[in-house]
Amino acid sequence: MTQIQESARPGHAPGERSARLSGLFATEDWWAVWIGLGVVVIAYALFTAGGSIKPIAVAPAKWSALSGAAGDLGSHIVSYLALGAAFAVLFGVSIAAQGGSALQFVRAFVVLFIVSALVFAFGAWTVAVRYNLEPPLVALALGLVVSNVFGVPEWLKPALRVELFIKVGIVLLGATLPFTLLVWAGPVALGQATIVSLVTFFTIFIVARWAGLEPRFAAVLGVGGAVCGVSASIAVAGAVRAKREQASVAITLVVVWAIVMVFVLPFASRALGLPTGVAGAWIGTSEFADAAGIAAAQAYGDMARHAGGAIAGSPEASVQAFTLMKVIGRDIWIGIWAFVLAIVATSRWQDAADGIRTRTGAGEIWARFPKFVIGFVVASAFVTWVASHYSIGDYRSIVTPALVAPITTLRIWAFTLCFLSIGLTTRFASLAATGKKPLAVFAAGVVVNVIVGYLLSAHLFAPYWERLAQ
Repeated sequence: MTQIQESARPGHAPGERSARLSGLFATEDWWAVWIGLGVVVIAYALFTAGGSIKPIAVAPAKWSALSGAAGDLGSHIVSYLALGAAFAVLFGVSIAAQGGSALQFVRAFVVLFIVSALVFAFGAWTVAVRYNLEPPLVALALGLVVSNVFGVPEWLKPALRVELFIKVGIVLLGATLPFTLLVWAGPVALGQATIVSLVTFFTIFIVARWAGLEPRFAAVLGVGGAVCGVSASIAVAGAVRAKREQASVAITLVVVWAIVMVFVLPFASRALGLPTGVAGAWIGTSEFADAAGIAAAQAYGDMARHAGGAIAGSPEASVQAFTLMKVIGRDIWIGIWAFVLAIVATSRWQDAADGIRTRTGAGEIWARFPKFVIGFVVASAFVTWVASHYSIGDYRSIVTPALVAPITTLRIWAFTLCFLSIGLTTRFASLAATGKKPLAVFAAGVVVNVIVGYLLSAHLFAPYWERLAQ
């Protein structure tokens, strides 16, 4: 009460308001919010005017020969230069506002951006797409090799702003996950996604804690297995402030298991004689990455198409069921887990890590709370409002290509910059220090995920998925 009375005094209010205002532009968390939401607002303004940020949100097209990649890069060189300049200005201004050298950052960032562009182009290679080698993972691997074999020059280090890149990427991630998706998914898909997300997360988390892993690492592994793989691992790692190498281990495990499931799930579904809708739901429940899951669902659809009626259901139903379960039902849980775990981490795990057993007040929780998570929620709420004016069909055909897809591209850029920076600032010894426990812990989650997903898809909710396949 005393603080409220003092803040109301005329002599104090202007200074305090000024301090609060300056605080909103003095931390990395808040700058991530302003940059991310600024991009979303500009994208929406162009969208309502009949345009799009696609000319600057450039991404390499898929290619199978180097000549094709070079041609695509050359034809979009102006867009790449514009995007690099925009990133340099936005990040440079934020760094200057926090007391850093914008000039040193920009000089180093030019090189970081060029390498990231090459990594992004590699990720568009048809072979890389086939094996789910997403740009953030490739960037991490390349950075680790350079850091541990050749070393990182001092002049490059000012550009390796891991936390800033990942936080901006997470805010942009929110704009690609409107809450409206929950309604569009339907009660069955939403219910199944909820069961799987909760069961898999707590399985991995409990096993990880039993194995002696710290709670932040356990949370990153748990959400990586329960929700959306790479994106979820990145988002929650930032939300709970996990160590860099822990996020790296999590996304590596996610990608490895995603690749395994591309081959296992379609053939297992074929051996069990599952209808296409049921198989698609099982794949959507048990896969760990969107790209790998779509490949697996499409593969089963192709099996049905050439099976001469031996597999029930339409070939398209496998991809449709997968989309409802994974791309809509499970992916929306990224925001829920990030927000909830951010609160848990700031109110409980901080004290445990410091060996302190005191109660944490609301003010302290707010001080520790990762503010960029607020940006994630606001971005998601804003795009939810936009999506509420469209049917799911119009959303996919109108909103997604002109508004959401370009923001998604910028998000991938941010994550690629982030994980290239992580690799360049990480030594193999720190990754090796995590030991074999994370592999065993995540494997336990995989087993539970696959079993629960099968029981829900092929038995409990089978009538719903079978009707979808007709």
